[in-house]
Amino acid sequence: MAIVASGTTASPTAPAARGVGPLLRSWRERRRISQLELALRADSSARHISFVETGRSRPSEEMVLRLAEHLEVPVRERNALLLAAGYAPRYRQTPLDDPALGPLREGLERLIRGYEPYPALVVDATYDVVSANRGITMLLEGIPERLLAAPLNAMRLTLHPDGLAPRIRNLREWRAHLLAQMERQVALHRSAALCELYDEVAAYPVPRSAPETAEPSGRAPYFALPMRIEHDGRVLSFVSSISTFNTPMDVTVAELAIETFLPADPDTVEYLHSSWAGKSREAWRE
Repeated sequence: MAIVASGTTASPTAPAARGVGPLLRSWRERRRISQLELALRADSSARHISFVETGRSRPSEEMVLRLAEHLEVPVRERNALLLAAGYAPRYRQTPLDDPALGPLREGLERLIRGYEPYPALVVDATYDVVSANRGITMLLEGIPERLLAAPLNAMRLTLHPDGLAPRIRNLREWRAHLLAQMERQVALHRSAALCELYDEVAAYPVPRSAPETAEPSGRAPYFALPMRIEHDGRVLSFVSSISTFNTPMDVTVAELAIETFLPADPDTVEYLHSSWAGKSREAWRE
């Protein structure tokens, strides 16, 4: 599944009419940091932070970026802070299909293909899938076409009652994990599109037959919460890992995330490799 431009992006925050101060105060309160603590982190003073937040002092461009860094403000929102302070945006937002991002797209494709037969995918800020390998395609076998239409959304596919949800043996646990993950992203990004997606998937019904906890396996405890999913009469177990880019300078790149699924038990490893070997032989004969 090749990388494509996703159908939606997180909505940018409009600069506050009253200036940058209220925005910075909102981010500071959201992070539960006092003015004094922020001042110490940013090599400033609590008095200056107070003056900035109340509009009595206009921060320099460098100070806006420094405060944004210590408040862990997402790259998209840093542009909004700069605009509110009267400065030009610092970070570009390059479309994913732009030729300038060609090396990035190729690198991501090689990365997730190299992870096969294990599943891996790349998503944007609203969990729309921009690329996926054949390990993911295997798990999606039998999903209704309407759920596979672009833009393909990872959360919708996983939690929809006609998607993967009925196949996930520990659905209640996995669902709680995914919703908590989305709540953290909503708090971080303040994206209206992400809020709408959360409200949608959180309202999906959970089958009454879904167990409260994962079924005991008789093995040693998993080292992380697994997703236990049925495939072709077997139960496969995966734990996921999410990676993002370090110090991105582009909004699009900052909002990309690579999720890989690592087999959580030997049976899953054996099944994936044996299935992959069989498919490879079929492809060679063709």
